Amino acid sequence: MRKIFNKTQPFRALGRILKSVYIISHDEELFKSGEVESYLNFEEMAQFHHLGTMVDCSRSCVANIDTIFYLLRTCALLGINCFQLYTEDTYKIENEPFFGYMRGGYTEDELVMIDDYAYNLGIEVFPCIQTLGHLGQILQWPYYANVRDTSEVLLVEYEETYQLIEKMIRTVTKPFRSKLIHIGMDEAHGLGEGRYRQIFGNRKENSQVFLEHLQRVSQICKNLGKTPLIWSDMLFCLAGKNNSLAVYYDNVNPLSSEQALKIPPEVNLIYWDYYHVNTDFYSHKIKHHRELGCEPWFAGGIWTWNRFWAALPFSFHSGNAALQAVKSEGVKNTFVTIWGDDGNEFDMYSLLPGLILYGEHGYTPNHVVSLDTIKTTFGAICGGDLDAWMEACKLDHILPSPYPSPSSSVDSKLYFPPNTSKWILWMDPIYAFLSPQYGMFDLEKHYLELSNNLKQAMTADENKYPLNKYLEFPVLLAYVLSLKVNLRKKLEEAYKAGDLVKLQELYDTDLTLLCENTKKLWKLHRDNWLGRAKPFGCETVELRYGGLIIRLNSLYDRIKGYLDHKYSSIPEFESPPMMIYENAGPGLLLDYSRAATPSRAFGAG
Repeated sequence: MRKIFNKTQPFRALGRILKSVYIISHDEELFKSGEVESYLNFEEMAQFHHLGTMVDCSRSCVANIDTIFYLLRTCALLGINCFQLYTEDTYKIENEPFFGYMRGGYTEDELVMIDDYAYNLGIEVFPCIQTLGHLGQILQWPYYANVRDTSEVLLVEYEETYQLIEKMIRTVTKPFRSKLIHIGMDEAHGLGEGRYRQIFGNRKENSQVFLEHLQRVSQICKNLGKTPLIWSDMLFCLAGKNNSLAVYYDNVNPLSSEQALKIPPEVNLIYWDYYHVNTDFYSHKIKHHRELGCEPWFAGGIWTWNRFWAALPFSFHSGNAALQAVKSEGVKNTFVTIWGDDGNEFDMYSLLPGLILYGEHGYTPNHVVSLDTIKTTFGAICGGDLDAWMEACKLDHILPSPYPSPSSSVDSKLYFPPNTSKWILWMDPIYAFLSPQYGMFDLEKHYLELSNNLKQAMTADENKYPLNKYLEFPVLLAYVLSLKVNLRKKLEEAYKAGDLVKLQELYDTDLTLLCENTKKLWKLHRDNWLGRAKPFGCETVELRYGGLIIRLNSLYDRIKGYLDHKYSSIPEFESPPMMIYENAGPGLLLDYSRAATPSRAFGAG
């Protein structure tokens, strides 16, 4: 029998029962034997006080209520007991009309609905906002010019700034039962370097400026009866006088004991790390935080940002390494982040196996959660086939895994899983200037086989895996990529050979198919977005498809014009792409602005 300790755990028990029924129902011999008692009687012990997740609702995509409810139900069945919505500006504040302007911010009534729904599932929801950096969305408007230090950072030591912050905290905490509030303060690069310096001069170290601001905001929280959490990186980076992640993840703790004493005791520090695969490294950084006199929270990541499909292999690799350390070191509060940087383009259903990894870790002392465990839970609770989800990861994983075993000697290197499918899709189709990165691989064959494999998985066993219908997007994406990867090369070869017959053939087949299926991909992506999120922000992705489709149409017209002798040449085909990132191959992580064009056209001219 299972020992029930709190409201979340009956739902976790239900999830375990669903898993047991799933195993029994799909094992005919076991079912006939009647020896099923061991699957229905079990004990497990919760490993954490807070086991949670955080969903990014600030990078264009604001999840709708139905999506939040679905995630909450899934979390409940996994035993995940806390939940955060990351909202930089995407919540409504009375008399602040530009706060979340045209961004689909949550209303108070919506947040109350979310809190009530989560409460009935035994899940604590608390707000996750920003009170220093990452506020470029509001600071871009003249209405907030008075509280702007830089384009991203609030002006500290300015009374109107703290009036706004108090208003933010009052507003965003009101709908929730929880006394916790995550006040952010990460990556506040440029703090004290803009208008602050013009107004107040250069009289303080930036680390002192940060700590005094933290004390002030912490006092606001205390006055309102709230307990603040912050990301811990700026404490380390400012003390080390370097904004790079290398300082945050350095083997040496740059904070002095005097600086540590200025951290308000009620503030919870969150050590966040999505980049390492070595357990000893995580343990080392946990100790660094404890040297500051605090008991840290830990935040890991499901790699959903800057890509179309979650990087599950690396998420499992880094997650197992991190949670082994977290449990060994006795950290009692942890959550997993679901970021959406650079457009929030990822398919929401792709993250679910990563969520399961954290849920399973929360109820076993084992250091590693196996793929078999995740596969069974994913099938039982979500109705998905993990093998197919891992197959879809081949959209980005072309090269063998470069990551060492988590049990290897101390490795402080930061790893970044590639987003190959993203930069190939958005890469300008006429220039194809990044194509030499994958010239040594047959990606046309790779993506066509991937599309066919995923298409088979969609319909292989619809009763057992109903979630597999959501493989439609990676199926179509892989097919589009198979058409695109070598198109420029084929067109250039035919053009330079003067083979007008071949050029016409490519025009009629490959290019036409690519144009048609890119439009289908755009409409599918748009429909998925509108089904799972508020419409605001969808334009960021649609503009990317619009640019790609127009450039494909231009390519279409250029080839047609050349064949019709309207143009005597195609100069773009006389400027061959060159290798840009030596020794990297296709294993690159690039954002849209870098992939779309070789020109610095997005905000830089």
